[in-house]
Amino acid sequence: MSRNVLLMVWFLVCLSRPAMAQMAGVLSPPAKAECKFSDGKSIHIDYSSPRMRGRKIFGGLVPYDEPWRVGANEATTFVIDTDVDLGGKAVPRASYTLFAIPNPNSWTLIISKDTGEWGVPYPGEQDDFARVPMKVSKLEAPLENFTIAFDATGRTCTLRLEWETTRASVNITEKK
Repeated sequence: MSRNVLLMVWFLVCLSRPAMAQMAGVLSPPAKAECKFSDGKSIHIDYSSPRMRGRKIFGGLVPYDEPWRVGANEATTFVIDTDVDLGGKAVPRASYTLFAIPNPNSWTLIISKDTGEWGVPYPGEQDDFARVPMKVSKLEAPLENFTIAFDATGRTCTLRLEWETTRASVNITEKK
């Protein structure tokens, strides 16, 4: 190989090492959750999934009685392409941001009209579209990765937020 080719290869390797190190060190990688209703309409959530890494989460890293960004890094997006009933509140199709107020025995999910922001600080109640209660239960075993998931049955998607030993859930039903 010529000297120029070797220099080019060395240069490319040097440039790629910081990018690879940065990707390998992502503490809260991006994640997605989606639920499709029986007619093909859907709910889509983009979020960052933090890890416990030996920390106390609820009542520690995530304080009780304060709005939490439901994940890490950028704000968690909540996009619905159909009108829904979310925990008893009518929510029209649109893009929103999710926050929650955790407590040991009850959670409140906040659907914010403010979108495109970083995950903190919470923009304030003036931007809330709705606040809905969530059912809280205990997981059988600690969950290292914060997870947003859905259980789908016909016209209902049950949204689940799970981390540490806590599950908070709420039903989302497509309006017809």
